[in-house]
Amino acid sequence: MKHFDIHPVDTTLQDRIQQKIDNLNKPRGSLGRLEQLAMQICLIQQTLTPSLAHPCHLLFGGDHGIEREGVSVSPREVTWQQMVNFTRGGGGVNMFCRQHGFTLRIIDVGVDHDFHGLPGIIDRKIARGTRNFLHEPAMSPEEFDRAIQTGSDMTDECIAERLRVGELCSGMGCRVLSIGEMGIANTSPSSIWMSLLCDIPLSDCIGAGAGLDSPGIRHKADVLTRALRKYQGDGSFVSTSADKRTVPLLLRYFGGFEMVAAVGAMLRAAERHLIILIDGFIMTACALAAIRLCPAAQDYMIFTHCGDESGHRLMLQAIGARPLLHLGLRLGEGTGALCAFPIVDSAVRMVCEMNNFDNARITKYF
Repeated sequence: MKHFDIHPVDTTLQDRIQQKIDNLNKPRGSLGRLEQLAMQICLIQQTLTPSLAHPCHLLFGGDHGIEREGVSVSPREVTWQQMVNFTRGGGGVNMFCRQHGFTLRIIDVGVDHDFHGLPGIIDRKIARGTRNFLHEPAMSPEEFDRAIQTGSDMTDECIAERLRVGELCSGMGCRVLSIGEMGIANTSPSSIWMSLLCDIPLSDCIGAGAGLDSPGIRHKADVLTRALRKYQGDGSFVSTSADKRTVPLLLRYFGGFEMVAAVGAMLRAAERHLIILIDGFIMTACALAAIRLCPAAQDYMIFTHCGDESGHRLMLQAIGARPLLHLGLRLGEGTGALCAFPIVDSAVRMVCEMNNFDNARITKYF
């Protein structure tokens, strides 16, 4: 697996940042979570005047062999149909990217469909879907490495981008990255990742996904339980939460190409000191995987919302993450991260644009 050189954020500027925040013309601490976000962002960028220049959204698509076991209410073809819909601007992700000024990149890393060079889809296909992890590993070591590298490369492409809407963005590429996914049945590998990486019983990690009813959830639980028992019984399983050397094995055994690519994108973004907006259940599972591989990566992550998928709240708690929103979202695609962007923007505007007591000639009363 590709090596990422990720360090915790440098806290040398912390006192100066806090002093600036405390001297803005407001009661100390009165902007609550915005002040905490501003501190995190200033530390990530190592500046008292942070920027959210050229926000980018990566959407990775891939299909899953486990879908053949009937673990999702949605059929497999919805993956490619939605990918095509995204190229036409008709998805939820398109709407929110337009609203908040994000550049959207749609990347096929493993969709079971030939797009025939369709404009708007970046072709990085590794295979036409993963294998069925009920019977065998979802991907080979070589495929896993390619997915990690693809995610890393997509992050680099965002950073290298200098133009947006034909205008130079102060010489800066992407400073904030959000990531989404499209892959029918990907709540199944996410649930297993969560269970193994957090030492949480699998039954607490399984939910309705795109809308399974109670019998459907029971069937999904039965399939995933059998898959997990097979994995644990072949001699490859050890305490994954305690030994990060085993993490790549379980990620490739159960993961999807779009999920592993997202992990690679997150790790590279942390290595390059980007702000990373983490979406819902599936992207939180990917963030969890990235953190287990490189714990310092969490310093660069903002967890944007808690969705309604069973287990999401437990996973956030296991990470020690505080989500910004709880709106009952479960669409995926990275839409929750995009919805939360205005809050992040407000935190940056606060620290960059608010006046201080001296300049405003207001008595500092504390």
